[in-house]
Amino acid sequence: QVQLVESGGGLVQAGDSLRLSCAASGRTFSRYAMGWFRQAPGKEREFVAYITRSGANTYYADSVKGRFTISRDNAQNTVYLRMNSLKPEDTAVYYCAASSLGFVSHSTASYDYWGQGTQVTVSS
Repeated sequence: QVQLVESGGGLVQAGDSLRLSCAASGRTFSRYAMGWFRQAPGKEREFVAYITRSGANTYYADSVKGRFTISRDNAQNTVYLRMNSLKPEDTAVYYCAASSLGFVSHSTASYDYWGQGTQVTVSS
C-alpha cells in the first residue's frame, strides 16, 4: 500500500514557475514508477509526465515538453514536478500516481495509487 500526498499548488501568473511535490508513505516507493496527471474543470484527467523507478528515464505530454520537469528522490520518498513558463491552459488539479507496471503509460488505469490532488491556477 502506498499513500501519496501532493503539495505546492497555488495561484500564479502566466510565465511564473511552481514546483509540486508528492510525498509517498511506506518503504516500497522505489518499486513504483510515478506519474503526474492533471484534470481541468469539465475535462478528463490527462497524462502530464512519467518517471521510471530509478529516475533514469522520463516522458512528457507534448503540451508540457520543454516546460515541465519530473524528478524523484527515492531516499526521501518524493516525486517532484517543476513547472516553468506556466500558461493559463495549465490550470487544473494536479495528481501524482504510482504504477507497478514496468513500462510508461498515459492511461489512468495503469496506476495503482493516487494522491488527493493539488490545485494549480494560472492567471493571464
